[in-house]
Formats: sequence, structure tokens, C-alpha cells
Amino acid sequence: MSNKQVISQWFYLYSDDIYQFLLYRLNSKHHDVEDLVQEVFIRALNSLDRYKGEASPKTWLYSIARNIAIDAHRKIKRDKWKWSLQFESGTVPESTEKNTPEHLYFVTEEQRELLNAIRSLKEPYQEVLIMRSIKELSVQETAAAMGWTENKVRSTLHRAKSALQNKLGGNVVE
Repeated sequence: MSNKQVISQWFYLYSDDIYQFLLYRLNSKHHDVEDLVQEVFIRALNSLDRYKGEASPKTWLYSIARNIAIDAHRKIKRDKWKWSLQFESGTVPESTEKNTPEHLYFVTEEQRELLNAIRSLKEPYQEVLIMRSIKELSVQETAAAMGWTENKVRSTLHRAKSALQNKLGGNVVE
């Protein structure tokens, strides 16, 4: 099977999971997340020769998606800084559309509250919660995707759940 066929098969199998991960991870528009999903698979294709098969393809793709999310988050911060400078100088850009994919996926108030609480946590807490609790990756898969030990995944998940529970006013989160 050629590299393109392998990546095409992985795209068919895992693109929805990668999309959901990036959607949770970033507060971005639908088409922006789709672009990032494409970037994940382009990077995977370009570096397939470095994939050793030690982790599952899904785990490897999640690690690529995580790095792309980090890059996108940095870009968003830079763009916000630029917007802030434009605002202070009096040259405010046109308002952006506020309809994000969350409106499709998080229709209830509780779900919006949960999403906001997750987004208010430290980045490592957000990532481990999304991978373990939402995307249901195993401890091993999460550790491989994040470049952590399994014990670090377990302890970070425990701390993340505690922090999330505090943010939600003591409501149990499982």
C-alpha cells in the first residue's frame, strides 16, 4: 500500500476523532478546524517514514494534532494581540462571526458550562481531559500522544478532574 493510500485509510478511520479533538481544544470556526484536520494528515503523510509503529496510528495522529493545536493556539494569541493593538490605535477590524461549532455540539446550558469550565483549566489539564474522558483514549494512548509517562497521565487526569469539579461548584464529573 502506498503512503497516500495509508493516509487516506487513516483519514477515513480517524478524521472525525481528530476533528472533535481540535474542536474541543480550540475555540475556532468550523472551517478553521477542518483546515487543521487537513494539516494533521498532510504532516502525517510528509513524515510517515518516521512513524515506527510503536504507537497506534490513532495515537500518532493525536500527537500531531496536539502539536498543531499548540501552534494554532499561539497564532490565535498573536492575532488577539494584534487586534488589541489595532483597537488601542482606533483601527478596529470588522466584528467576527460569533457562531462557532460549539453551538452545534453544546446545545444545553450544562454542556456550555462544562466546555467553559474545561477551557478555563490549564492547557495540560484540558488536553488530558479531552483525550481520556471525551475521546476515550487509553492511558497508554494518551501518554504516547502527549509524550508523557502513564503515571503522569493518571495523576494529571486526577488533578484535572478535581480542578474541574471545583470550577463546577462541586458537581461530580466522571
